[in-house]
Amino acid sequence: MQDTDPHTTASVANNIADWIRLEQASGVGGRTARHLLERLGAPAAIFSASQGLLAELVSPAQARALCAPPSPELARLIEATLVWLRQPSHHILTLHDPGYPALLAQIPDPPLMLYIKGRIDLLAAPLVAVVGSRNASMQGRANAEGFARALSQAGLCVVSGMALGVDTAAHQGALDGAGATIAVIGTGIDRVYPARNRELAHRIAGEGCIVSEYALGTPPVAGNFPRRNRIISGLAAGVLVVEAAAGSGSLITAQLAAEQGREVFAIPGSIHSALAKGCHQLIREGAQLVETVDDVLAAMRCSPLAAPAVPAEAEPDDELLAALGHDPVGIDALLERVGGDAGLLGGRLLALELAGLVEQLPGGRVQRLVR
Repeated sequence: MQDTDPHTTASVANNIADWIRLEQASGVGGRTARHLLERLGAPAAIFSASQGLLAELVSPAQARALCAPPSPELARLIEATLVWLRQPSHHILTLHDPGYPALLAQIPDPPLMLYIKGRIDLLAAPLVAVVGSRNASMQGRANAEGFARALSQAGLCVVSGMALGVDTAAHQGALDGAGATIAVIGTGIDRVYPARNRELAHRIAGEGCIVSEYALGTPPVAGNFPRRNRIISGLAAGVLVVEAAAGSGSLITAQLAAEQGREVFAIPGSIHSALAKGCHQLIREGAQLVETVDDVLAAMRCSPLAAPAVPAEAEPDDELLAALGHDPVGIDALLERVGGDAGLLGGRLLALELAGLVEQLPGGRVQRLVR
């Protein structure tokens, strides 16, 4: 929504200002705001209503707050937001916007506003969430990166929370695949948290997109992160939990996904690993046990939420197929032929395997299949 977009006109700027004012109204939460929107329509109608009418719909204190003029602090926030919105690849979607993500709009408590930096078109793509422990094991991070890369190669956009550990690995894997990634954050869109993910955040903003429901300048308050999890699950048709301890925040995301009617997947681990207990709990409660990416893709293709958009197979990788030849070959020898790194090669091979073009052989070798 840049200078050439109608969203930068004065009328739309006033509309955005009214939405910010509603979202920031003291004592007025999301449920009350949605109730008022259902009864009165747009935010402008709420703020033009009399205090008496508002008091019939909400508490007297809430009615007074809605009738109060914007404070200087709120006026500064609105002005800063409109300036931010004029920058390239910066967008705001409100709950009434026709471009608001359809799946997210169906959850019980959808955000009133979404601040978006990057490719807004990805919000309409087939999405799968990949989440897990911040203190992930080396194997957990490798699984997250590998699964995300393969899901991306298969045409899915990977959603995660840009936290350390599994989230970071999932974003990186998705960016290395053919698709893209969406990071849902628990701060204002103008902040990067954690700071060590600054470079990753810049890459996601350029190649994917970052999404927040929080106003500009919102710091990393602990309570914001469990709330943002409902957006991660709400955007996606399915949620894959890679690694999680008992009581992990990832279990909140999985529980929300189940309540929202999404597919829930979990990768099992060792019975001796504390980081596997959360996934085992999910499996006992009905999550689908996942051993390969094909387990996720098969379920996603059958899902009424994602089936029309998930391709049945990836495009053939002609360069890699030519390098494979027709005899079994080891990974090291194949790397010498095609170059690159082993992680990227593994994602390319997995995409070909899912397409039925190669098979894995004992001893770490692969062979091209002739159809």
